[in-house]
Amino acid sequence: MKHFKGKALVLAAALAAAPLTLTAGHASADDVTITVAGSGGGLAKVMKMLFEDPFTKETGIGVKALATTDRASALKAMMAAGKPTWDVSELSATEYAIASANGWLEPINWSKLDPKNTLPAVARADDAVVVASYSTILAVRTDKLPAGKRMTSWADFWDVKTFPGPRALQNQPYDNLEFALIADGVAPADVYTVLSTKDGVDRAFRKLDEIKPHIVSWWTAGAQPVQMLSDGEAFYTSAWNGRITKLATEGTPAAIVWNGGGLKLSYSAIIKGTKHGDAAHAYLSYLTTSPQRAAAFAKMVPYPGFVKGLYDELPAEMGRHLPSHPDNAAKQFATDAKFWAANLSELKERWEAWLLE
Repeated sequence: MKHFKGKALVLAAALAAAPLTLTAGHASADDVTITVAGSGGGLAKVMKMLFEDPFTKETGIGVKALATTDRASALKAMMAAGKPTWDVSELSATEYAIASANGWLEPINWSKLDPKNTLPAVARADDAVVVASYSTILAVRTDKLPAGKRMTSWADFWDVKTFPGPRALQNQPYDNLEFALIADGVAPADVYTVLSTKDGVDRAFRKLDEIKPHIVSWWTAGAQPVQMLSDGEAFYTSAWNGRITKLATEGTPAAIVWNGGGLKLSYSAIIKGTKHGDAAHAYLSYLTTSPQRAAAFAKMVPYPGFVKGLYDELPAEMGRHLPSHPDNAAKQFATDAKFWAANLSELKERWEAWLLE
């Protein structure tokens, strides 16, 4: 969710269609107010409209939303002081990995949060629930493809003879090492098994050696690959899915290749030491287990969750462009935030040295 940059739109019809129900068995309010650390800005307006105000109206449990940054550092300070001031926190994948590794999160009681098993395994962690997703995917200028050819994989991206033309990748080791292994024949489901070994890392860098001379830009901001595709500076590039969907709707002949994409997960979690655990579970249940509310969110912010039935509530054409759609999710790997929290420093150092070679 931290990547949401859009304006808050009012979708009255979607809201009207979202039933304001709470799973039976959750705690009653008793004048409880929970403090929720979020992102602020336009996203905060969406959260208030779709979730926080209706939740309070339905349950009587108040929600005090805070605009926060660097939540990992804030949690570290709270835990050191022994005085957690948040009950629930939105967490990026990296923040979640840090918080989980340090024991700053309460275990999730899944019988409370999701008693009807509406969430698949990818959305369930021992100490957090996935609330949103986006993907780093392969984006293609379809009018630049050779006649009669389609680019369908990272192996095709690496195939510069069949698919000549300028390419771009993000200036970072994560995603690129996974993409390189997939291009080298590793199944998306197996990338972290391979990458967790020294031989696997060496294999990824050897594969990157092959494509390096054909990369015209190592992008550092999400708008850059969009602009390069629009201008024709790059024909093929990694990019964030929402930006490419928008680019295509604006008239640029661009397409997403979901195969081998890196699915990024955003989390919400209950903070260790909260005095409002039942209310926090009730809020997270309300946030994540209704397909109607999930659909209303996805119509406003194109970074959906995984609740069963979500895509039955969305127009089919819209669903096909979203990362958690079953057809799209099945072709991707879920980026392993815990792997990168443990290994980013070492691999980033090697990455930077490799760029200079």
